[in-house]
Amino acid sequence: MKALQHVGVMGGGAWGTALACVARRAGRRVTMWSRDPAIATAIADRRANPVYLPGLSLEADIVAARSTADLASCDALLLAVPAQAVRSVVPSLPAGVAVAICAKGIEAESGLLMPELLAALRPDLPLAMLSGPSFAEEAARGLPTAVSIATSDMTVGEALAASLAGPAFRPYWTDDVAGVALGGAVKNVLAIAAGIADGRGLGTNAAAALLTRGFAEMARLGQAMGARLETLSGLSGLGDLVLTCNGPLSRNRALGRAIGAGETLGAHLAGRRQVVEGAATAPAVLARAARHGVEMPICAAVDAILYRGAAPDQAIRALIGRPLRREGE
Repeated sequence: MKALQHVGVMGGGAWGTALACVARRAGRRVTMWSRDPAIATAIADRRANPVYLPGLSLEADIVAARSTADLASCDALLLAVPAQAVRSVVPSLPAGVAVAICAKGIEAESGLLMPELLAALRPDLPLAMLSGPSFAEEAARGLPTAVSIATSDMTVGEALAASLAGPAFRPYWTDDVAGVALGGAVKNVLAIAAGIADGRGLGTNAAAALLTRGFAEMARLGQAMGARLETLSGLSGLGDLVLTCNGPLSRNRALGRAIGAGETLGAHLAGRRQVVEGAATAPAVLARAARHGVEMPICAAVDAILYRGAAPDQAIRALIGRPLRREGE
């Protein structure tokens, strides 16, 4: 499959910057847009993003776009703004360009997964979903990373994979768009739970149980929405869940750990530029689960702690005290 030669990146955060580096290493022309002019200037003049990836030197020849109009000549676009900001930038997407959504979450306003949102707002655009176990800092440094690219058009998926593949970046493609999108959203909520457990000093037995039972929640909802278990068991589901629940660079885990140690949600988020997607996704996941009649007790506990005044120890006792049942039921 022929690679696309000119890749645009919309989003000047850590993940957008990392993807720009990935595409440039793969030999693509790269044009990158950031809503923050200071970040665009730093990338153009110093090959750096001091706000989101401090201390890292970026790939040469990444062109900083002056406006979204500069993306019109791209063959493909990587949409890497935060999930809750996707709606605001959709009107700026150029016509006719294949868009790979790289934001992990569910829109709080509508309850839509990112591909559902984009399909509703811009049905004219070929779209894909890129997700998987991928800390931005490691990808930007050129450390080995594997991701999934989901699209209903396999030609688009193969072309995007060929455009980003390199010695340290390996994309796989699939047609299970719902599975890839859902895995990337739910894992952020479960990572907050993992952080809370760590902050309360519950140990590694609890960590393993939480990850396993959390995956069961993800799989139940995914299958109810038509996703395939093999996708949810792959990179964009279980793989990303393992990374985000355990990795030291996980912002969602860090939020949970802070709350487990006694900090409030507002205090932890105050003054931070980087988005913690799981905080906004928790109530949206529960609303989506309710529509499908799916029970997600761990995600519900996270939502209760973040927004309903539940104390972490109270929520933990409620989880452990749930009625006994056969595993898999």
